[in-house]
Amino acid sequence: MNEAAPAAAAGMIGLGSLVVNRVGFGARFVQDPDHHGALLRRALELGVNLIDTADVYGNSEAAIAGALHPYPEGLTIATKGGQTLVDGTPTGDGRPDYLRAACERSLARLRVDTIDLYQLHMPDPEVPLAESVGALDELRREGKVREIGVSNVFGGQLELARRTAPIVSVQNRFSLKHRQADAEIAICERDGIAYMPWWPLAGGELAQSGGPLREVAAAHGATPGQVALAWLLRRSPAMLPIPGTASAEHLEENVAAAALRLTDEDLAALEPSTPNVPDAPA
Repeated sequence: MNEAAPAAAAGMIGLGSLVVNRVGFGARFVQDPDHHGALLRRALELGVNLIDTADVYGNSEAAIAGALHPYPEGLTIATKGGQTLVDGTPTGDGRPDYLRAACERSLARLRVDTIDLYQLHMPDPEVPLAESVGALDELRREGKVREIGVSNVFGGQLELARRTAPIVSVQNRFSLKHRQADAEIAICERDGIAYMPWWPLAGGELAQSGGPLREVAAAHGATPGQVALAWLLRRSPAMLPIPGTASAEHLEENVAAAALRLTDEDLAALEPSTPNVPDAPA
C-alpha cells in the first residue's frame, strides 16, 4: 500500500492488531462484477486499505474476492454477520449456531481462512447479547476471526459486549445529520476503539446539501460531501468513515476528503444541524 496515497492524508488508526488509513470504503454492491471490480481496484490505488461489507449486502463478499483475491499485503477486509432481511426489514439473528454458519459462509465467499474484522451486525432481542458476542469470541479463539467489532449497539450494550470479548470497533450511524452517538464515540476515543460511522453522508443527502455545508465547501473549493467527511475526521480521532459509492468519481472525491482541514470557524458554521433522525440498523 502506498503511504503517500490520498487515503493516508488523515493518518492511520488501529483496529486491535490491524492498522488502516482513516478513510475506508463501504462495499454494498448492486452493480455488475466488471464495474465493482474496477471500483475496488481504484480504491486500493487511492490508498484505501480497509474494505467493509456484510453478508447481507448482495454479492459484495464474492465481488471483493473476485476483484482482489489474492489480497495485497496490508489490506484489511471487514464483514458482518447476524442480520437477516424479513420482508425487507433488517432483523437480528444472534443465535451462536447461526453466527458460526454465517461466518463460515463469509470465509468461503471471501476465500480466506481468517476474516480480519468480523462484526456482529446488530443485536438480536431474542438472544442475550453476551451469547452472540461470545460466539464471535469463540471464532476468534479458533483463528477464523482475527478481530471482533459490533454494530448498532448503544448505551449499556456496548459495555456488555466489551465485558464479553475484546472489541476493536463500533459501527453505528453518525453524520452531520445524525448526531446521536456521542456517548459511544466518547467511549471509543477514551479506550482506543475505532468508530466506523455508517451512512456518513446520510445516504447521499449531505453530498448535495445546501446551506452552511455548501458555503463551507465553496470556501475550501470542495464538495459538500467532502466537508461532511472532513467534519467526521475532525470530530474525533477515533473516527474511521467508510463511505460507499458506485461511482469512481465519487470514490475519488470521498478519499480526497482525508486531506481537507476544517477550521474552528467552519465547525461553528456547521453546528446548527438539521434535526436528528432516530437511529436504525443497516
